[in-house]
Amino acid sequence: MPTLLISRRPFLTRLLAVAALAGSAAHAQDKPLQVVASFSILADLVREVGGPDVQVQALVGPNADAHVFQPTPADARALAAADLVVVNGLGFEGWIDRLVKTSGYRGSVVVASAGVTPRKADDDEAEHGHDHGHGEGTDPHAWQDLRNAVRYVANIRDALAQLRPAHAAAIGERAAAYTTKLQALDREVRARFAAIPAQRRRILTSHDAFGYFGAAYGVTLLSPQGINTDAEPSAAGVAQLIRQIRKGQVSAVFMENISSPRLVERIARESGVAVGGKLYSDALSAPGTEAASYLQLFRFNADAIATALTAKAR
Repeated sequence: MPTLLISRRPFLTRLLAVAALAGSAAHAQDKPLQVVASFSILADLVREVGGPDVQVQALVGPNADAHVFQPTPADARALAAADLVVVNGLGFEGWIDRLVKTSGYRGSVVVASAGVTPRKADDDEAEHGHDHGHGEGTDPHAWQDLRNAVRYVANIRDALAQLRPAHAAAIGERAAAYTTKLQALDREVRARFAAIPAQRRRILTSHDAFGYFGAAYGVTLLSPQGINTDAEPSAAGVAQLIRQIRKGQVSAVFMENISSPRLVERIARESGVAVGGKLYSDALSAPGTEAASYLQLFRFNADAIATALTAKAR
């Protein structure tokens, strides 16, 4: 009998080892994924889809400008510890490849905009001397069309479900519920702008971050800067915008939360119009404020623009 017990020990050892591995794998599946998103809007989308299955850190936080972001050693350490990195793509994060390499991160990098039809910057921007800085004039601000945000959500859902297959159903349910909200807001915004005369739907913003918004909802947008806030507007381009406003060809002028207001204030002052307020372009507002989530941001922008255009039309 003792010999029999001794001969069974290797089997029991292997059985215990397998059980330990299985327990470890199950524990890993229950542990929230550590996700690093390149900027605050993406981080909010990941939280909506991931729910309790994720812990998310945004490299570029609220009211910060990703165009001029300079990564720090702490950002590299955050990537090194991540299970997943989510970026916008379309050339928005010109610094991300260097940061990934520096950090030593070896996991997946999900491009949230994959599958979106890119918009090219307007040809007249080149005439105004704007340096796009995004490679062949590709506009990276695709989240400014709610239909594109639906694609972002689907890409995030698929990436999270792949890493947490045991939670794929719950992840899918959250993505579907959030997509329903995006689609409902999209219909609401379309109807609201369709009721405004087309000739009144012309606004000016700090930089060209709202091209997808304009194309989706029938609003003509002008800006002194191109799609990159680091670009310097030409004097001729600014003078042309002032002339357009004076002729009544622009119905509202807006600042942005990530840009200095000085240029827009100067244009408004020299053209004799009031600044209609602030829009949120590339970043959320601080937690607990008016644009602290993507849905809040989009509704705030749509409300501000529609209200200004409607007031002008009366």
